[in-house]
Amino acid sequence: MASSNFVDYVKIYARSGNGGPGSCHFRREKYIEFGGPDGGDGGRGGHVILRGNSQYWTLIHLKYQRHQMAENGEGGSGAKSHGRDGKDIILDVPLGTVAKDAETGEVVAEVTEDRQEVILVRGGRGGLGNWHFRTATNQAPRYAQPGEPMQEGWFILELKVLADVGLVGFPNAGKSTLLSVVSAAKPKIADYAFTTLEPNLGIVEVRDGHSFVMADIPGIIEGAHEGRGIGTRFLRHIERNSVLLFMVPADTKEIVREYNILLNELRQYNPEMLDKRRLLAVTKSDMLDEELTEALSQELDAAPELRGIPRLFISSVAGLHIRELKDMLWSALTEE
Repeated sequence: MASSNFVDYVKIYARSGNGGPGSCHFRREKYIEFGGPDGGDGGRGGHVILRGNSQYWTLIHLKYQRHQMAENGEGGSGAKSHGRDGKDIILDVPLGTVAKDAETGEVVAEVTEDRQEVILVRGGRGGLGNWHFRTATNQAPRYAQPGEPMQEGWFILELKVLADVGLVGFPNAGKSTLLSVVSAAKPKIADYAFTTLEPNLGIVEVRDGHSFVMADIPGIIEGAHEGRGIGTRFLRHIERNSVLLFMVPADTKEIVREYNILLNELRQYNPEMLDKRRLLAVTKSDMLDEELTEALSQELDAAPELRGIPRLFISSVAGLHIRELKDMLWSALTEE
């Protein structure tokens, strides 16, 4: 089976360039017996730079280029000539990429805008030539600065999908079907768990020419924050979403309990996720009659954890309340 082109995690080795040494040189010309110091400065070592590129959606181009090493700066020379700077290495990455120190886990860079550039490892500064060190009492300094050494390290690049609305639910909750109905995205849809193995993005158009980006996140299961199922690999994508749409099928035995399990997984992974705006969609509601819909509504009204959470009974296949759902999501986004 061919591997997916969607890669959202790579580990790379990055090394900047050494700074070039300053020159220890003296002016030597005909008829000038005692020329002063004129050693030039060394060039800066090359940086390794991350650059945001909106045309990229995966880190696969770095999966097989894990060693990135910039050029060293050249040494200075006579006549105060400055050494050439080492060539920078620029790594284009998709928006939403986070770089972490592989040893400490500390976030060292974050790229969220197109054409944004962030230095991952800084090149060493070039050394000063000996003409910088001339003084009234030392008019012929015979020393110059060496260049600063390079920096190096292993870094983890993680992609967190940038989207306005994230779909949160257990496998087979109808997330991919909803995305395919409200946008032009064509996610894989099938009647088995974990059909979706990578995030899918779609642009949802609403009234008056407005639109927003919706992300179909692979299904969460209980214990996902500990790595069960697909685990934390995709929970991080939800961190970028402004609004979370919880999706629970109408044929679930206990809708409130399932909602609480999903909420708890987000809480265990990152408590700050609970600060996001939340909505609830009861999917596959075309199988309910009016009496069952009313009974479920009363049950949800009585649940304290759902107080103040906007909700709708929807069916992506039948088109039930899909327009109302888009309006509700847009309202939540504009309130944000």
